[in-house]
Amino acid sequence: MKKQELIHLHGLLAEVGNHYEETNDESITLDEYNSLGVRPTSIHKSKTDHKAAVFALSKAITSSMEATEQETVAPTAD
Repeated sequence: MKKQELIHLHGLLAEVGNHYEETNDESITLDEYNSLGVRPTSIHKSKTDHKAAVFALSKAITSSMEATEQETVAPTAD
């Protein structure tokens, strides 16, 4: 994946996180992500930095979703 594509993905994940927080009235724990100091607008940061930020942000979002998940989704389609 190119750096520009990774930065775009980073921005999209940030929007997903913001939307999730707004629609579910709960905040996502972003300690690991914040400690990296890389934002989607940090275009001067390296590709590796953005990749670490994408993984940290996606982990935070999915962890928050798993904690609020109440209904188990069947692994097969109807």
